[in-house]
Amino acid sequence: MKFSGKNVLVTGSSRGIGAEIAKTLAGFGLKVWINYRSGAKEADAIKEEIEAAGGNAAIIGFDVSDEAAFIDAIKTIVDSDGEFSYLVNNAGITNDKLALRMKTDDFMSVINANLTSCFIGCRESMKTMRKKKFGAVVNIASIVGETGNAGQTNYSASKGGVIAMTKSFAIEAATSGIRYNTVTPGFIATEMTDVLSDEVKESFTSKIPMSRFGNPSEVAEATAFLLSDHSSYITGETLKVNGGLNMA
Repeated sequence: MKFSGKNVLVTGSSRGIGAEIAKTLAGFGLKVWINYRSGAKEADAIKEEIEAAGGNAAIIGFDVSDEAAFIDAIKTIVDSDGEFSYLVNNAGITNDKLALRMKTDDFMSVINANLTSCFIGCRESMKTMRKKKFGAVVNIASIVGETGNAGQTNYSASKGGVIAMTKSFAIEAATSGIRYNTVTPGFIATEMTDVLSDEVKESFTSKIPMSRFGNPSEVAEATAFLLSDHSSYITGETLKVNGGLNMA
C-alpha cells in the first residue's frame, strides 16, 4: 500500500490486535511508535520483531486516558520525526458485568479508557496534522458498539460513542485534509478469545456467516487500507471486519 506520511502512533500496541497493526504498518514502511501502559517487555518484543524484519519502530509508554501524557507523547513524536502523520486509537479495556450489577465507577472507567482517550487522541492529532493539511486517523471500535451485548453496557456504550464521534471529527477535519475512519472488529482470535471453551467458540462461530473467528492480521490490513493513500476519498466511514456477523 502507498502512504504519503512517514510515521504512525498505535495505542495499545504491545499485544493483540494493536501489535498486529503495528507490525503490519511497519511492513509497509512506516515508522511505528509502539504504545503501552504496563506491557513494557511485550512492547520491547514487538519492536525487536519489527526491526528484525527490516522495519523501523520506537516505544512510547503512557496511559492514553491521561490527557497531559497523550499530549506530551504527540509532542515527543513531532520533536523526533518532524511530523505526525497517522494515529490508530486501539487501546481499550473491558469491565464486564450485567447492567443491574454495574456501578457507575465500573461504567465510567471503561468510558474514560475507551472513549475519552480516543477523543483526546483525535483532538490532539487534528491540532498537529492540520498544520501540514494532511493526516489520517483510524479508531478501533467493536461490533458490540453497533449491536450491543449483554454484560457489556459500558463497553458497548464506549465503542458506540467512538463510532459516532469519529463521524463528527471527520466532518470537522475534512477541509484540513485529515481523514477519520473506524474499524469495527467482530470475533477475532486473540489471547482474549483463546481462553474460551470449544463449546463457547462453536456457539459463536455458528452465528458467523463465514463460520470462523477473524485473524488479527485481517483487522490490521483493514486499518492499513483506511490510513493509506488508497482510501484518500474515504472519511467518516465504519469498516466492519466481522465475517458477515453484522451487515446492517
